[in-house]
Amino acid sequence: MYLLGYDIGSSSVKAAIVEAATRAVVAVVQSPKTEMPVSAPQQGWAEQNPEMWWEHVCLATKKLLAQTGVGAKDIKAIGISYQMHGLVLVDKNKALLRPSIIWCDSRAVETGERAFREIGNEKCLSHLLNSPGNFTASKLKWVMDNEPHLYNKVHKMMLPGDYIALRLTGEICTTPSGLSEGILWDFKKNAPAGLLLDYFKINKNLLPQISPTFSFQGQLTASAAKETGLAKGTPVTYRAGDQPNNALSLNVLSPGEVAATGGTSGVVYGLADHPVSDPLSRVNGFAHVNHSAEKPRIGILLCINGAGSQYAWARKYIAQNGLANISNKLSYRKMEELARTIPVGSDGLRILPFGNGAERMLGNKNIGAHICGLHFNRHTNAHIYRAALEGIAFSFVYGMHILKNIKMDVKIMRAGNDNLFRSDIFSQTISNLMGSRIELIETTGAVGAAKAAGVAAGIYNSISEAMQRLELIKIYEPENKIGKYMEAYELWEKELEKAMLKS
Repeated sequence: MYLLGYDIGSSSVKAAIVEAATRAVVAVVQSPKTEMPVSAPQQGWAEQNPEMWWEHVCLATKKLLAQTGVGAKDIKAIGISYQMHGLVLVDKNKALLRPSIIWCDSRAVETGERAFREIGNEKCLSHLLNSPGNFTASKLKWVMDNEPHLYNKVHKMMLPGDYIALRLTGEICTTPSGLSEGILWDFKKNAPAGLLLDYFKINKNLLPQISPTFSFQGQLTASAAKETGLAKGTPVTYRAGDQPNNALSLNVLSPGEVAATGGTSGVVYGLADHPVSDPLSRVNGFAHVNHSAEKPRIGILLCINGAGSQYAWARKYIAQNGLANISNKLSYRKMEELARTIPVGSDGLRILPFGNGAERMLGNKNIGAHICGLHFNRHTNAHIYRAALEGIAFSFVYGMHILKNIKMDVKIMRAGNDNLFRSDIFSQTISNLMGSRIELIETTGAVGAAKAAGVAAGIYNSISEAMQRLELIKIYEPENKIGKYMEAYELWEKELEKAMLKS
């Protein structure tokens, strides 16, 4: 008996099969091998075609089944994790009306900020926990105002995971957790956010039917079974945004626990047992996967758009070892080895990694990326690699200070073993500056989604039971070297302050 999980990212689709009884990971595959394209029709925009996600769901599933030999009928439930904050629109025939406006698109910033001012800061924070900002509701309002010919055809708005579930089951539904990440959930009323929908003049009938995060959410149609190679009737029993799901995958389910990831974007995600908000909306609160009105579990999310995307840029355009062919570019492991030859602080070279759109923790400013203090007679490519890793780590530290200011504990962090936290330089920099213990755990979002699917399917009695037997890979503890790290961080922070003043 097996469980299947998907993680629908903006870079790739990952799929995992887990053996239900032992929770052992049978296999994880990724499609495509290279990153999926993101379209930017205008500066600050970011779009993807949801059909591309579905194509790679099908390719990944067939590859997974062929690689493992697992029979389609032996898969008892499916879980879905997905990139948060995206907007997918379909007409009454369930056909796509336009490309998805994805998480890092910043076109709706002013729309959301105007709503925050006019509805009232206190009212938004007490009901929604956030400014409408650049989230899904504001993106839908942008379509209403700028593409009325399409908006008038909208039957339902969805999040990316809702669309994948639609393609699997033919059913359109969402979850309270999903609506909360779109700033479409009222935490005081425990219902869709009528105050924001009314302000935007959005018909609440555009929202999908609501299902619990862990529940029967439909079963595979004959056509979906044919396209994926799965069995008709297989139930979909779980869905959640990638960051709540990542936290669940790391068994972060209780107040005081913190999950982190350093992928295309960087995230620190901590839990509270009561509604928490930041008056400046630099960090955001959402309903966690195990949230209920009776037992609140609020995920406080710090998101840094410019994280792994910056290090990937450094590899693509700098780490070429003198050759243009991508096969001759240095591996991330080799880049790390070279960076280790450079002292803490990169001999004065500082990089601000904010080149992937507006940054929420910087007040939605789009300050761009900066390389500061470059000296042609001293700095080498190894300095660039170290400064890149340090710059991303420093941006995490900057954001974690915001979390500490709203009384979030960041003493212990858990991260998966498939992102920037595998870098000793990156993790040790954060650990030293924050005095935090960092635990690296062998899991992925797709694996977590697969295990979570077993809860509503009745295979596990609880979420905690589903997440048992996690493998601890490595631990980073604070060293007695805070002086050098603090000096480097303070120089970096001064560059950030100067860049923000100019923007």
